[in-house]
Amino acid sequence: MRTQKNIFENIDWVLVGLYLVLVFAGWINIYAAVFNEEHSSILDMSQNYGRQLLWIGTSVLIGLAILVIDGKFYAAFSYPIYIIILLGLLVVLVIARDVQGARSWIEIGSFKLQPSEFAKFATNMALAKYLSSLGIRMEDMKTKLYAGLIILIPMSLVLLQNDTGSALVFISFIFVMYREGLSQNVLIFGFFTGILFVLALMVPNPILLGILVGIGLIFWMLMRKTRKNFLAILLLTGLCCGMVLSVDYAFNTVLQPHQRERIEVLLGKRSDPKGAGYNVNQSLIAIGSGGLSGKGFLQGTQTKYDFVPEQSTDFIFCTVGEEWGFMGTTAVLVFFLGLLYRIIFIAERQRSTYTRIYAYGVASILFFHLMINVGMAIGLAPVIGIPLPFFSYGGSSLWSFTVLLFVLIKLDSYRMYILR
Repeated sequence: MRTQKNIFENIDWVLVGLYLVLVFAGWINIYAAVFNEEHSSILDMSQNYGRQLLWIGTSVLIGLAILVIDGKFYAAFSYPIYIIILLGLLVVLVIARDVQGARSWIEIGSFKLQPSEFAKFATNMALAKYLSSLGIRMEDMKTKLYAGLIILIPMSLVLLQNDTGSALVFISFIFVMYREGLSQNVLIFGFFTGILFVLALMVPNPILLGILVGIGLIFWMLMRKTRKNFLAILLLTGLCCGMVLSVDYAFNTVLQPHQRERIEVLLGKRSDPKGAGYNVNQSLIAIGSGGLSGKGFLQGTQTKYDFVPEQSTDFIFCTVGEEWGFMGTTAVLVFFLGLLYRIIFIAERQRSTYTRIYAYGVASILFFHLMINVGMAIGLAPVIGIPLPFFSYGGSSLWSFTVLLFVLIKLDSYRMYILR
């Protein structure tokens, strides 16, 4: 492979442009979310928008640094980077202080870093490295096992930090494995597992178990009554019943009390407009009040009077809805969908299996964040505290998404070659 003559050779400027548009739009809405007439300077480091401007500047420098590094470096050092991040996650468990029930931050003076944000990037690199290795076939059980371990190890460490939201993002890698040949039965099983989990929370266990047994009997009556079919239906029914009985344990053990309350509010099992449901209710009011074209920049009353908690982070989307209306939220979603489409387009034009797998990992992570964050803001998903990519306030979040995307941009610049 020849060496590139300059760092901008074969760069996908469409992807870079989409990144810059989303980052700028995010900063505009962070400014609106925390605007204070006494601190109107955009360089005021005592305000979130001032600090975010600093994070944006450093993110651009990080992006340029990634483009300077030879693209072969990322494929060659995927495993070492993965191990370093795992060590960082272990360090967090030992030295991090408790912040709202979670131990996720490494603090050095006033500087704070969240390794779990970078764990998604490192896991994506390690998974791409493994699945692109010679002789690897997704049909083999050994491949599924090793790929699953690459995902589950960092996911478990993040879960031990009580950062359930970030841990759930690792589920998105199932789409990467599906693209590389994982059976669609696994996706179907996962989909019905999710439905069963929700039903187990909404329907009393004796009734749900009776329904499952009844469905099993109906299938048995409709199918040929062979011993093989009987055993298959018996096993599947038993598995479903076991999952239902385990939901209560998982719900009450894995999730934090405030997360359980938010899910119960989402499912309609309790009404708590001033407690667990407060954030979502206020977010819905803000988005609904924006109407078609919004109230205008810095004119949002829900935003101006701080009715929505965490509005510059987890609920930044409701700022868009209130001040820019339906047209503004649609424009933001169109840009995000354009970004995802471009990433998938880039993935499919690669000669390198490593780059293709990595690209699908980027798309999966961004899609999961987008779906859950917007879902939280409009009351269709539980509030689990994950940021909207490039929009939400936070240095670790912006840095990690920048690294994730710019490594893809650099790898894509080598699209005529095969990286391993």
